[in-house]
Amino acid sequence: MTTLQTQTFDQLVEMEATAIQAGSGGTLIDFSVGSILLTFAQAVAMVALWLQGLILQLLTTTRAATSQGGDLDSWMADFGVTRLPALAAAGTVAFSRFTPTQAAVIPLGVVVQTADGTQQFLVIADDNQAAYNDDDAAYLVAAGVASVSATVQAVTPGLAGNVAAGAISALGQSISGVDGVSNPSAFVSGTAAESDAALRARFVNYLASLAKATKAAVGNAIASLQEGLTYTLIEDYTYAGAYQPGYFYVVVDDGSGSPPATLLALVSAAVDAVRACGTQFAVFAPVPITATMAVTVTATSGYTHPAVAASVQTAIQAYIVALPVGASLSWSRLYQVIYAASPGVASVTTLTVNGGTSDLLVIPQQAVIAGPITVS
Repeated sequence: MTTLQTQTFDQLVEMEATAIQAGSGGTLIDFSVGSILLTFAQAVAMVALWLQGLILQLLTTTRAATSQGGDLDSWMADFGVTRLPALAAAGTVAFSRFTPTQAAVIPLGVVVQTADGTQQFLVIADDNQAAYNDDDAAYLVAAGVASVSATVQAVTPGLAGNVAAGAISALGQSISGVDGVSNPSAFVSGTAAESDAALRARFVNYLASLAKATKAAVGNAIASLQEGLTYTLIEDYTYAGAYQPGYFYVVVDDGSGSPPATLLALVSAAVDAVRACGTQFAVFAPVPITATMAVTVTATSGYTHPAVAASVQTAIQAYIVALPVGASLSWSRLYQVIYAASPGVASVTTLTVNGGTSDLLVIPQQAVIAGPITVS
């Protein structure tokens, strides 16, 4: 922002008094407390201070470096760049019942919620769930089955939908033949809308990508699709490892380890729009590498062990979700994650990853995903 010589209220009053006293030839000199001249000078100073504030506020909106919120959005819109929206958290819940003698149907759109009702989730379609039937657009619970898994998504996008394991425990509406619901694992896929700082940083990458046919252009095309995407880009080699000049491939992940085909198609279209003419490419989902963890923690006095264990489990899951494609999982780094999860962690006595105490190493085609996390 342009550097201005701003003045404080007292400085404005002093400047007025000096000018008046000098201009009056020494006849208007009474600026004591309660005097008419001081009151007049203070009133003018207040107006000048208000105008100064308006000028400074206007200047902040004229540059991306100082604009904020809606002003930054409108600034970016002039270049066709928009802020990436928040993503709704999603995950698996288990619908259960006490008397499984009759079949039951769980339709799409059913509401489940946390115990206090502050966070609500909708049942959504998921062909990966065994109980989901596409023809009926519902999850079917057969007679004799006490529990089925279904996929739900937060009603409100953002970080608020990231809830701890067991936090979803109430039905928002009655379902015939179903008595309860719970989420066995924490939800960690919800993300906030792109921050001002991240939008400014991406705008710099956008400008660098305008030449296109560059790695920066491909990276910007992928990053501009949605929040939370990570990728690796391998040049001059096929996915199988054979040397092939003029070919590259991209491995992209949305944090789940198994991005949907629709997302891979969007990434492919985005990359195709900026690739160099005559080059060939392909887009792949990562090969998921499951990290199964067992950790033993001791709770500090004044904290309950179940609450501390839940915080540790959620922190570890969030750490793994944040690992980009091709990033190895550091065994020693997990200690830092665990201690930072809660002030109630007094000590960590055992920590294993897939039964061992070494880093989980991956290659650029792989992504670490969270398996069972046992905190005792």
